[in-house]
Amino acid sequence: MQPNLVETVFEAEGPQPLVREIPPGAPYPVSALGPLSAVVEAVKGETLAPVAIPAQSALAAASLAVQGFADVETLAGARPVSLFALTIAQSGERKSACDRPFLKPIRAREREAGIAYRADREDWLRRHAIWKAQYEGVIAGSRKKGDRAAAEAELRALGPEPKPPTLIDRIVSEPTFEGLTKLFALGQPSLGLFSDEGGQFLGGHAMNTDNRQKTLAAFNALWDGLAIKRTRAGDGHQSLTGRRLAIHLMVQPTVARAFMADRLATDTGFLARFLICEPPSAIGTRLYANSKANAPVLASFERRLGEILRTPMPIDPETGGVEPRCLSLSAEARELLVQYHDRVERSQRPGGDMAHLTGTASKSAEQAARIAGVLTLWSDLQAHEVGPVAMANAIELARFYLLEASRLAEVANVSAETDRAEQLRRWLIENWPEPDLLVRDVQNRGPNALRERARARAAIRQLEEVGWLVPLNPGTVVRGARRREAWRVVRSGSVTE
Repeated sequence: MQPNLVETVFEAEGPQPLVREIPPGAPYPVSALGPLSAVVEAVKGETLAPVAIPAQSALAAASLAVQGFADVETLAGARPVSLFALTIAQSGERKSACDRPFLKPIRAREREAGIAYRADREDWLRRHAIWKAQYEGVIAGSRKKGDRAAAEAELRALGPEPKPPTLIDRIVSEPTFEGLTKLFALGQPSLGLFSDEGGQFLGGHAMNTDNRQKTLAAFNALWDGLAIKRTRAGDGHQSLTGRRLAIHLMVQPTVARAFMADRLATDTGFLARFLICEPPSAIGTRLYANSKANAPVLASFERRLGEILRTPMPIDPETGGVEPRCLSLSAEARELLVQYHDRVERSQRPGGDMAHLTGTASKSAEQAARIAGVLTLWSDLQAHEVGPVAMANAIELARFYLLEASRLAEVANVSAETDRAEQLRRWLIENWPEPDLLVRDVQNRGPNALRERARARAAIRQLEEVGWLVPLNPGTVVRGARRREAWRVVRSGSVTE
């Protein structure tokens, strides 16, 4: 007689996650923006966008405004107060609406200066035509008479070639390295690369395979306050000192993932120079009745930015570059910065919280000093010292950005195919009402990234492999018709959303 066998009941394993769930980020520390906090709250109240979006715009605009006047003391010497910001938000998050109020005074200043520039250019064209005709006349006469000494005397009397008026643009959106260099040579020494469609720059000519390395190297040099150096057979060697660049790129998540996964951007330290954030979406919660305008606060910001823009920058007449003074740290501010630097340094030890992000973490203390410099100069353009309040606020902001970079780092390692499959998974859980699925359902009603049949099928196959979709037998009736190919959507036993 055989012994009784105890039947073991196995519970089917539920569907598996495609990617590890990334926890939401910490709330943006708006109060730490100090003199910029009120206008950020005002724009947030008007647009109802995530507060981090106007916060990024405010910091970037303030950096552009003040970067030509002073550098700031850091623990490694004086550095520019230029900031590079990367804001990640999907279409519809009102990125443009948030950016517009902060750039409005700069755009207005460009239009105002443009009127005078056009008049100056017309005058220069006339003077240059006269000078060129006289110059060519002297050269022609010298050849005819053979009197070189007399020609040289006439040329000295004629004087140097008239210089064209300085270009007035302060903001560019999709420059090539060559174009940016030319603008720095002929225009303002303090520029901003600002785009609410930052993917156009990241995917444009300046960042293609042939140009990416030189573009990243040039931008890294600008962030560090170094000269732009360019050598070409036709143009010769060019070295531009005293140039400053602030950057704010607003990009959609898919563009950001590709940029953050770019090994060259990481290995060159370009990515580590950015203040990055991806706030939680506010779409679906922005009821019009909850919006509120605060015209006095916006007007106050515009007045302050206008005052700074009208203040002449200290420019070297020989190089055309800025000659910024050094904004020193008070003893208390320096001590706060040292303490923060050491905390971050210890976190980079093997096994530490920032051991996987040493490039970004190593720059966090410098980012704090730069932010402190921006906040100080915004309050007082003639300031000579960063105080402890501005430094404490800047450290809080730098810590937020460091934690955001850490949170988002592993997202960058997800492939585009997996990202699309994850979009499909969330759409099925949150929006798809039927118990079954066809390929054409995804194409016709699914996420925009999956409207192509090949992409839809690839995403479905990935979800099938990890158990979110179960293939039905060919010929199964689905919504009144026999289907050659269909899947059952698994919802019970789902991993926690």
